[in-house]
Amino acid sequence: MLADGNKLPPNPNSKPTFLRRVISVFIKAAVLLMLLFVFDKLLPSISQQTQSFVMAKWQQLSLLQQPLPTENSLPSPLPAQHLTDTWGAARSQGRSHEGIDIFAKRGTPIQATTQGIVSKVGENTLGGRVVVIVGPGGAGHYYAHLEDYADISPNDWVNAGDIIGYVGDSGNAKGTPPHVHYGIYINGSAVNPYTLLQKPES
Repeated sequence: MLADGNKLPPNPNSKPTFLRRVISVFIKAAVLLMLLFVFDKLLPSISQQTQSFVMAKWQQLSLLQQPLPTENSLPSPLPAQHLTDTWGAARSQGRSHEGIDIFAKRGTPIQATTQGIVSKVGENTLGGRVVVIVGPGGAGHYYAHLEDYADISPNDWVNAGDIIGYVGDSGNAKGTPPHVHYGIYINGSAVNPYTLLQKPES
């Protein structure tokens, strides 16, 4: 009430202010519900991706702590087949052979020679269909000229003896007898895998 006895005029903004507050609360509630819905849908996949990433990194660190392969320590990728040391043989364009070729019937299963993490399942110009596995000590195990891949993907963990693909003649081996080219790379440099592989008994 004013000093002259008159009442204060009603506040024209009181109702709109209250209404705005109600609307604001409803908007915030709706946004919160939408966010909860989105997080509910995304979190399981995000959590799974995070777990896979952390597991892969832990496995990589574990592999790096393990010793490199030594002489006659690795099983052959084709255990029943005879091994011939073709390391260093002349190849096209002045290249030398950075591995060995192991011949077998087309479609023969190829076994991983070591435990490790699959780093590549794909194609390149020379090797055709290839699989690369990073094993103990960070050594890269390279399998080339595959006819097809087994059910594996990058970042998968494999054990020695697991099937990773099948013998073929893809890449620059097209038209040659089916075989797998097997190579080992240590610190980025090729080493002779023949000396590291166990030889089948005659």
